[in-house]
Amino acid sequence: MAFLKNIYYNSYMRRNRCIFWLIFSGFLLFLTGTLYAQNNGEISQFERRFQNGAQLYNISRFQESAMEFRRAQEIAPTQNDWAKAIYWVILSELAYSDFGSALKDMDELQNRAPSSTYTRDMLYHRARVYYNQGFYEEALDFFNQYNNATYDSDRESEDRRAASFFWMGECLFSMGQLSEAEKFYAWVIGRYPQSPKVEAASYRIDLIKQKKIEAELLALLQWSHEESLRTSEEFQRTIRTYEHNLNMSQRRIAELLNSSNINEILNQEDLSNTADSINSVDYIQ
Repeated sequence: MAFLKNIYYNSYMRRNRCIFWLIFSGFLLFLTGTLYAQNNGEISQFERRFQNGAQLYNISRFQESAMEFRRAQEIAPTQNDWAKAIYWVILSELAYSDFGSALKDMDELQNRAPSSTYTRDMLYHRARVYYNQGFYEEALDFFNQYNNATYDSDRESEDRRAASFFWMGECLFSMGQLSEAEKFYAWVIGRYPQSPKVEAASYRIDLIKQKKIEAELLALLQWSHEESLRTSEEFQRTIRTYEHNLNMSQRRIAELLNSSNINEILNQEDLSNTADSINSVDYIQ
């Protein structure tokens, strides 16, 4: 009997363990399915928001696209999706010139995803913001950082680097460093002949040449004017010297005429002349 009881007990325990594992496995399957369904729902919602933002961006409704990209950012299921969403938030903000918000989002992207390719591209966009705000030296530095961090791997990267070199020329042009700016425009034309910036770079070079000619003509006119003024000043100085000397002579003569000695001398000369005239008359007679 004890042996039978032991067998019965063991079989009972095995059955309970099997029931437990079946229930536990079912719970795990249910939990996994729930999480999977929830995750799929989030992904589909993220994609829906992102696609809405992209459509609004393509038709230039930038403020609305920024809102949709922001909603996608808030529910992004992965770090890369989050970085992609905030990247397009920034592009939308730049498109409607909300530079302050764009710079704040750039800082957040830099802090949360420093190694992202989107963060590297922000060097270019940050430089464009600084250029638009008139901080040309800062913009020049960020364009240079972008060029050092990228290379010509395809047509898109070539166009972006060509644009970066062009905007470096624009920074120097705005700072009045025309000769240095001309070097960057020439680099764009020579290195990236298929770039959309070639035409603008050619126009800038022609404008710089015109400005140099105008500067040379202005310098020549200024030199001629200064030379004319210098000649005129020397002539006027000679006239003033002559008038001064003449006035001094006239004043000296007046002083001499007013002195008693001169009057006496003049009187004596008059008497002498009168005596001579009388003597000559007597002789003639």
